[in-house]
Amino acid sequence: MNLRRTLATILAALAIAAAPVLAQEVSQSGLELKGPRPMIDQPERAPSAMIASANELASQAGLSILRKGGNAVDAAVAVAFALAVVHPEAGNLGGGGYMLIRMADGPARAIDYKEMAPAAAHLGMFANRMEAEVGYKASAVPGTVAGMGLAHSRFGKLPWKDVLEPARLLAAQGFPASQRMEIILALQAPVMKQFPETAKIFLHGSDKPLKQDELVRQPELAATIARIQKDGWREFYQGETAHLIDRDMAAHNGTIRYEDLRNYHAIERDPVKGSFRSNWILSMPPSSSGGTTLIEMLNIFETFPSQLGMEGSSEQRHHMIESMRRAFRDRAEYAADPDFFKVPIDLLTSKEHARELASTIQPGRATPSSSMPLDNPPQETREAQDTTHFSVIDPPGNIVSNTYTLNSFYGSQVMIKGTGVLMNDIMSAFSNRAGDRGEVKPGKRPISSMTPTIVLHPDGSPWFALGSPGSATIPNTVFQVIVNIVDSKMSLRDAIEYPRIHHQYMPDRVDAEPGALVFDVAEKLRSFGDTINPKLRSQGDVHAVMVEDGSGWRLGWSDGRRGGRAVGY
Repeated sequence: MNLRRTLATILAALAIAAAPVLAQEVSQSGLELKGPRPMIDQPERAPSAMIASANELASQAGLSILRKGGNAVDAAVAVAFALAVVHPEAGNLGGGGYMLIRMADGPARAIDYKEMAPAAAHLGMFANRMEAEVGYKASAVPGTVAGMGLAHSRFGKLPWKDVLEPARLLAAQGFPASQRMEIILALQAPVMKQFPETAKIFLHGSDKPLKQDELVRQPELAATIARIQKDGWREFYQGETAHLIDRDMAAHNGTIRYEDLRNYHAIERDPVKGSFRSNWILSMPPSSSGGTTLIEMLNIFETFPSQLGMEGSSEQRHHMIESMRRAFRDRAEYAADPDFFKVPIDLLTSKEHARELASTIQPGRATPSSSMPLDNPPQETREAQDTTHFSVIDPPGNIVSNTYTLNSFYGSQVMIKGTGVLMNDIMSAFSNRAGDRGEVKPGKRPISSMTPTIVLHPDGSPWFALGSPGSATIPNTVFQVIVNIVDSKMSLRDAIEYPRIHHQYMPDRVDAEPGALVFDVAEKLRSFGDTINPKLRSQGDVHAVMVEDGSGWRLGWSDGRRGGRAVGY
């Protein structure tokens, strides 16, 4: 079933089947729950504001905050908390991520709220790989609540309590399960059933996943959000919620303790900055590797002339692949938590470095990655693709681009007793080899590929914001959408829906979505020396907002690969 039609069905079910009190309270909260709508061929378009996320209820939660006079940051916090309720496969309070903010009056800031390894973290802490991915030891200290608190304290307008109310309401009164939730829970059930608190909410307390349209109520999560509303974001790290996490972790041989939570801190950083065809690029700095990798690729690709009508051609794909190869080679060499290793951001984002790398690209010939060796190849780690992104623009032109995650679907599968909070499994993203830049150490943030990005016109006025899930594919996904918009003059919808490719230096192969490389192009690339790896799984899930040229109206589009909805007013 088409995911957009599925979402319309969910909204209709919510309007018809939910208890009257739900309809009344949703109305009082300012959320707009619309019934079935016809399929649309163009991006959502509105005169003042736009939000795009992986779940329409979360998008509407943010829109309700904008209608109450909140700004883009208020709305982003509302969306993030709401996604923790209605999109629990990736939306979260027990995970972490990155937020990029560009205020209309000029300042652009990056909020790094990635998870941190607890004090007990050490090399050899896992008996096997599964222990790093499932269960209590798999979790690092969550950063999402601190990140939202920092962003709101710096740039928000409305009271904190008001911004969290749509999420509390959705958790308390419930929402109908989607087809996607039913399908993913069926895949998770064999492992998830081991954890009673999680199974109680999502598996009927046994091993039977929720079915589409069943009402999903999360009273303990609602109570947790209420405590955070009342006592502020620090409640999660110092209050009753922190003690509940500490107690449940201790009871199950987990490593996170109260002091780990108390010592967690989100960090406000300068965005990484670059340009592409004279347009300004703002993206995420380390601890994420995404922004530097994106800007390096754009810089390399920019050395080749832009030609309308070349999208998908063997020439364009060749230049993309070789740009990816070189940028990902540098990512493997330098990506790190900057509190533990120096990351040469100025080098990686410089035009001169890009020109030097571009000069090694030969027409009609792939560069074997083996000919570009690393001095100290990093140990392979696991950054899952099951992340989510949302973008927001408000009437004054403030923009937020946010990517965050539990890592795998439903994280570690652990729901902390008494809180309703699902925990991440990001410890699997650390290296277990001494000396690696990604080596697990207390207080360290794992290497990430998240790439929330904002693009500005040459005069500094806002143009569009985007991001995606997808692990190492994220920078490449964002890269291709930007090229599609800037070089190929595609509409926002077409730029996002256009098929994608991926190369990450090692393994030395080109992953391609269906339709990304037509037969003749694939054969030509093979003749260049590329290995083509057709992929059945889609790449990424972009949620973007844009300012329409000329009119100033807001456009939004949610990727058809996984579903979601852009909404505006």
